[in-house]
Amino acid sequence: MARLTLTFDNGPTTETTPQVLDVLGERSMLATFFVVGQRLASPEALALAQRAHAEGHWVGNHSTSHDTPLGLCADPDHAEREIGGAQSRLADAGLVHDDRLFRPFGGGGRLDRQLLSTAAVDYLMANRYSMVLWDSVPRDWEDPGGWAERARRDLEARDHTVLVLHDLPTGAMDRLGDFLDAVTEDGTEVVQDFPDHCVPLRCGEVRGPIHHLVTVADAEVATTGRRGGARPTSRRRG
Repeated sequence: MARLTLTFDNGPTTETTPQVLDVLGERSMLATFFVVGQRLASPEALALAQRAHAEGHWVGNHSTSHDTPLGLCADPDHAEREIGGAQSRLADAGLVHDDRLFRPFGGGGRLDRQLLSTAAVDYLMANRYSMVLWDSVPRDWEDPGGWAERARRDLEARDHTVLVLHDLPTGAMDRLGDFLDAVTEDGTEVVQDFPDHCVPLRCGEVRGPIHHLVTVADAEVATTGRRGGARPTSRRRG
């Protein structure tokens, strides 16, 4: 039986997140919401993240600003601000998952060397994050009416798919209920856990290849887990 893990990025938004939660609740399905830290400054958005958590969904960190992929910023403190800043907001609200879930900003779903810097990998390892990637990005933000068919084709291609959707006011989530009904009718099981191939860094330990995701000048850390032969910093700020 094919398995599907649902994830929703870039929210919460008052326009769309309630709709997504209602659709999932009606079907007793659980997902993970990777939230943008800055959005949680809004009491309404924070309340939606708290609702998601209360209903059994997992809430993860999708950076503070969702502005620049970590591998494209030369500022050595950028990773700590983006990852740690969002994590502090989650911690203040009691929303931190035990595995400290983090999803990097891929810039349209890209899995390449723009995704991470050495500083980002060091920070994630030192603070025991689990980095959650994906293997289906049907680009719902670009094609609100057509994403569901692309997602279904992705489901047919593998045993366990981690799907990236967005709880943003594009109209795309109007298709969510029909999509979920169709895939379950096809025999797909919707689960909450993540397959190992989409979690190459789990609780601070490298469990899979990430060298291809680290800025070229920094790629040593992806193989050794170290920079310049020294162990990553042990400070905990996230």
